Amino acid sequence: MRGIERRLGVCRVCSQLIHFPPPDEGTVAAHCPRCGSEVAPRKPHSVQITWALLIASAIFYIPANLLPMMEVQTFAGTEADTILSGVLYFLQDGSYLIAAVIFVASILVPTFKILVLGYLLLSVQSGSAARTRQRRRLYVLTELIGRWSMVDVYVVSIMVALVHFPPLSEIHAREGAIFFLLVVILTMLAAMSFDPRLIRDAAQKEKHA
Repeated sequence: MRGIERRLGVCRVCSQLIHFPPPDEGTVAAHCPRCGSEVAPRKPHSVQITWALLIASAIFYIPANLLPMMEVQTFAGTEADTILSGVLYFLQDGSYLIAAVIFVASILVPTFKILVLGYLLLSVQSGSAARTRQRRRLYVLTELIGRWSMVDVYVVSIMVALVHFPPLSEIHAREGAIFFLLVVILTMLAAMSFDPRLIRDAAQKEKHA
């Protein structure tokens, strides 16, 4: 018997095991006896919140790729680079490993997270019970790789802090870095707000039906 059927849950703040009140008492949520946080059997409005964060991140992802991430000023002139132009620069320079890391972390990972979370949301809303285990693994994968999207932001911040020798050389962060940071934060929040237990709920409903 599943924990939800036994009216059991876990506090997401302190991991305390919670026993929910019976349904006839007219309340669904419970309060953690350890930290006092409110605990619900499922995250409230999980699908709606995740959709809002995911759509916002998809919108911000467009200027994050079109606008320059950083601007390099030297005595020879000024050059601004987007994510893709930075990847092409390292490829032409022969730094294939760096180009691959930036391409995967800054282009493939955010795109993968947006597409996977969108797929999971649609499957939950449609009540699909197919490939439940695979979909749960996809969700775990999105949480594991989400933090690696910050690699490009770390590189820009480190370069801005280290390279500051006017008028010889100076590096500034540009608008693309701000939009890309918003994409990373919003996709991470979207993954956190999505309740993976909804995937199994659909399978259980179909099984009981």
